[in-house]
Amino acid sequence: MTFNDIFKSSFLENIASVSILDMALVLVLAFGLGIFIFMIYKKTYTGVMYSSSFGVTLIALTMITTVVILAVTSNVVLSLGMVGALSIVRFRTAIKEPLDIAFLFWAIASGIVLAAGMIPLAIIGSVIIGLILLIFVNRKSVCNPYIVVLQCENHESERAAKEYLEKMTQRCTVKSKTAQKGCIELNAEIRLKDDNTDFINILSEMNGVISAVLVSYNGEYMG
Repeated sequence: MTFNDIFKSSFLENIASVSILDMALVLVLAFGLGIFIFMIYKKTYTGVMYSSSFGVTLIALTMITTVVILAVTSNVVLSLGMVGALSIVRFRTAIKEPLDIAFLFWAIASGIVLAAGMIPLAIIGSVIIGLILLIFVNRKSVCNPYIVVLQCENHESERAAKEYLEKMTQRCTVKSKTAQKGCIELNAEIRLKDDNTDFINILSEMNGVISAVLVSYNGEYMG
């Protein structure tokens, strides 16, 4: 071992392992893909309350993943240490929408592919994924489901209301029924023949019908 070997720093040797041009190019591309993922998230969001911080997280996650993978690909020893360090990380934030998981993996995958040097795959793949999400998530159902909540006084009024409901709708399926003295509550899922909902007014005026409520229903929540 010479005198120069004593003061030799492996840390300083890693400074030039990744060029400035590569870092700038990859980070700019990661930022652009993050913005693209964020815009697709805004266009396809179908939840109840939109969170702008989650959209910013997608941009940051794409860039952070790119930086980490770029460092890992430049040093084999660092990659082994990074695996051990990241294995202790735990995320406790609950994911409210199932589609949010797809956007998180999309941002991570884009960062990994960009840092690996597969720029065409990252760009073309993100464009295709974005188009697929725009088409399928924003696709409107031809026949939207509704829930009808009926309150009737007796069995005869319930039977007459149900027959009228079946005649005025495309499909009627009873979901639940609650019977009490002097009141029968019926929850039925229906498919409308058209956009006309005047039948619910006539239904509420039938003899023995206490109330009739029509609620939009998409299979996840009512509102």
